Amino acid sequence: MFDPKKFIERKVEEIKKLVGDEKVLAAVSGGVDSTTAAALAFKALGPKQIKVIFIDTGFMRKGEPEWVKDVLKDVMPVEIVDAKERFYKAVEGLEDAEEKRKAFREVFYQVVSEEAKKWGATWLVQGTTAPDWIETTGGIKTQHNVLEQLGINVREKWGFKLLEPLVELYKDEVRAVARALGLPEEIASRQPFPGPGLLVRTVGKVYPEKLETVREATYIVEKELEKFKPSQYFAAIWEDELGEKIMEEPEVYLFRGVRATGVKGDLRAYGPVALVRTTEDKAYEVWKDVIQKNKDVTHVVWEIASRESGKYTISIRAVNTDNFMTADVTRIPYETLKEIAEKVMKALPQVKRVVYDVTPKPPATIEYE
Repeated sequence: MFDPKKFIERKVEEIKKLVGDEKVLAAVSGGVDSTTAAALAFKALGPKQIKVIFIDTGFMRKGEPEWVKDVLKDVMPVEIVDAKERFYKAVEGLEDAEEKRKAFREVFYQVVSEEAKKWGATWLVQGTTAPDWIETTGGIKTQHNVLEQLGINVREKWGFKLLEPLVELYKDEVRAVARALGLPEEIASRQPFPGPGLLVRTVGKVYPEKLETVREATYIVEKELEKFKPSQYFAAIWEDELGEKIMEEPEVYLFRGVRATGVKGDLRAYGPVALVRTTEDKAYEVWKDVIQKNKDVTHVVWEIASRESGKYTISIRAVNTDNFMTADVTRIPYETLKEIAEKVMKALPQVKRVVYDVTPKPPATIEYE
């Protein structure tokens, strides 16, 4: 059985031995993985040897940078680095999920490299976990923090070496380590937030209005779903335009020009998103028929509310999982979903439709890109 205290003791000694008297930079995102990795290194090395930064990419939740800095103030000091404009410019005009992730990765490590040089750091602490490198090396999707496992020479490219103390762990083990380190419960039990943040929840092209819309929708959705305690829950966005009708009973349409990431076998799939109009008693099973009918579909979403005006679809996603390698859809009561949809549409007149994603992992991934 996994013992977080013994793991911490072992890793603290390993980090001290590996790093020696060199300086270290840690970049936290507010998620449990990166924060736990930074806290572990901070415990081993102390403030004279390690600097902790939060890179504001512009793809964060509402008020996220300040919240992270404040919640960690009694654990370790965090410096906010504003790089929003650089990230926006890098992904402008890109539609493909992998292209966006790779563009994000390039800018992220350029910023990290610059900050490392300022601090005189030769090491970078990362919160890479087992699912990250398994999904990336398996070709499902490129996690921005998986580098050496892909054969990228980080020392040659960016001038630092990687310190990845959690690389053998799964999410439940990381949470146990976080609690054993004394991290605030808001961090230890926090649902995962991807490194590229709202970038991978803004399906297709990214531009300011679309990004701000999903940021506001995320705030509403997370607040309303928190009481159900899913493993992960969030909002995503894409342009709303229904295309081909692929089934009559129930009615199923493909969104025009919308593609999302899925898993077929052990490989990455990138295919259309299907909209289904059906009743609550059938909603959580219908995905099987849809994907059997059209094997390219990666996500099936259930229509909760729609109107004539507006240009975006907001998709609500909530899943339960132990290891994030597989996940089941959280069965949220229809009345709750209807209430959330009404709140989203009242607050955001540019939203035309609100849907609930009813696809487990596999065949879908938890995130859309």
